[in-house]
Amino acid sequence: MAAAFLRDPLYLKGGAIMDFLNSILGIRKFMPHGYCLFWEPPLIWTHVISDVLIGLSYYAIPVAGFYYVWKKRDIPLWTAALYASIFFSCGSTHFFGAYTIWVPAYWQEGIVKAFTAVVSVAAAVVLVPLLPRALALPSLRKALEEISRLNEELERRVAERTALLEATNKELEAFSYSVSHDLRAPLRGIDGFSQALLEDYADKLDATGRDYLERLRAGSQRMAQLIDDMLGLSRITRSELRREAVDLSAMAREIAEELRKSQPERCVEFIIAPDIVADGDPKLLRLMLGNLLGNAWKFTGKHTTARIEFGRKEQEGEAVFFVRDNGAGFDPAYSGKLFGAFQRLHSVAEFEGTGIGLATVQRIVHRHGGRIWAEGEVEKGATFYFTLTPGTPGGHHA
Repeated sequence: MAAAFLRDPLYLKGGAIMDFLNSILGIRKFMPHGYCLFWEPPLIWTHVISDVLIGLSYYAIPVAGFYYVWKKRDIPLWTAALYASIFFSCGSTHFFGAYTIWVPAYWQEGIVKAFTAVVSVAAAVVLVPLLPRALALPSLRKALEEISRLNEELERRVAERTALLEATNKELEAFSYSVSHDLRAPLRGIDGFSQALLEDYADKLDATGRDYLERLRAGSQRMAQLIDDMLGLSRITRSELRREAVDLSAMAREIAEELRKSQPERCVEFIIAPDIVADGDPKLLRLMLGNLLGNAWKFTGKHTTARIEFGRKEQEGEAVFFVRDNGAGFDPAYSGKLFGAFQRLHSVAEFEGTGIGLATVQRIVHRHGGRIWAEGEVEKGATFYFTLTPGTPGGHHA
């Protein structure tokens, strides 16, 4: 049996390989694992293929782990490096297991195993103190249950807020109805009777009495206008938005013509850029543009060479519309008050109005998903900028 084994070609081939390696590596005193496995090909390749596949897997795991750590950045890099070194060293021991089938490089394999042992012990020393903290972390099941509970709580709160908002809107509608009907009637009575006194009893009133009645009429009319503006502001919030392509240039020309007819004695230069089209609700956009152009008309009233401009420009890839005038302007320090309801930067004696117009403009712009801001200087005019769609061009330039 022994004589037959010594004559086996595989044995003889292994001996030739050993002679060659001995001459290079000086490892004659060692014997490769292949001898222990009797150079049986099925047995040898079972060990070799298994060790190589295990080694490749050990190498692949830390590569994937490093990629995860690099992307997530929620695990300390030193911790990832420690565990990666364990996987790399374990993979190397398996590669040596395949290598020593043919080459008795046991010293090199021993060094790799010793390094693997040191790294493994170091990892265990680091891991054991962290175990209580790791156990304190919620499990995936508990985390999912907590998320589900929070979602249910959020939905409940949203439902409560929605119900509260609906109730508030109903109260607002009731208040608007009350204001519209219950307050307007007395104001109309005050205005009508004071006018009748002025017309029918003017000869029985002295100058002071007539002045009182005129002030009474002016106050009631201003109050009525204020109520109308408040109702208009509340309707803007509640009204349905109907978007379509709107020719803002044509709209601005119509408003300019109406303003000229209201004060034909004034000489105002209107500069309206052609073919400005935007997507929006035509009624709301007309109200917005009417307020802006009307403001410009009002605040240029004391200038003999008045100029009002409506145009459009591109700013950082976004369409920005503007209304510019050379009128009274405003102090930039108070620009934050411009769009507040009932906020006025000029007295009623200087310029009439209720302080609702710019608040209305802002609300319309916000309903169209845009933003509005203003620049100005005292007696050097003002420019109001607005957009209609954030993030993308807010209009079309035909």
